Amino acid sequence: MDTKEPRPVESRPHTGRRRNEAVRRAILDAALDLIADADGAPVTVETIARAAGVGKQTLYRWWPSKGAVLLDALTDYAAQEVPTPDTGSLRDDLRALATATFEASQRAPSAPALRTLVTEAARDPHLAELMRNFTESRRAAVREILQRGRERGELPADRDLDLVVDQFYGFFWYRFLLGHAPLDAATAERLTESLLR
Repeated sequence: MDTKEPRPVESRPHTGRRRNEAVRRAILDAALDLIADADGAPVTVETIARAAGVGKQTLYRWWPSKGAVLLDALTDYAAQEVPTPDTGSLRDDLRALATATFEASQRAPSAPALRTLVTEAARDPHLAELMRNFTESRRAAVREILQRGRERGELPADRDLDLVVDQFYGFFWYRFLLGHAPLDAATAERLTESLLR
């Protein structure tokens, strides 16, 4: 009879969730990098998977389409690059959000990603719906700032917040898509003053 004690089993660190998050991060980063460098060339699930070092099935396990991957990447990027400020001042918060939004939209990877998604959403109803979800999340950030300002008495109680949000993002998208005038810090200042007038 073998009387040797069994060797203790080495405990391996649980990597499932962390590894999944690392893979998700690699996919989102690859998607943004590819779309930033695409210069109009199509970005496919295959090219995203290859750049991230994963199989196509990994992408399809977490996202229903290429557009959903790109939008998730852009949403994640926007949350990091354009956080919702809370300085205690409506004017300062609105100006900071406008400035961050304008600056982020002028540099890669968000500028080409936004342009590509807008173009593709025009012919892909599913992506158009996802794009509406993305823009709604960005609208919610402006509305939150306005709501806080209203609660502090910095905005009249009868001011139509949704109309102000439309003015904020209508201005942004018009200038971003047509490129006829700058989106810079000075413009963010003027837009803020106009919205609060």
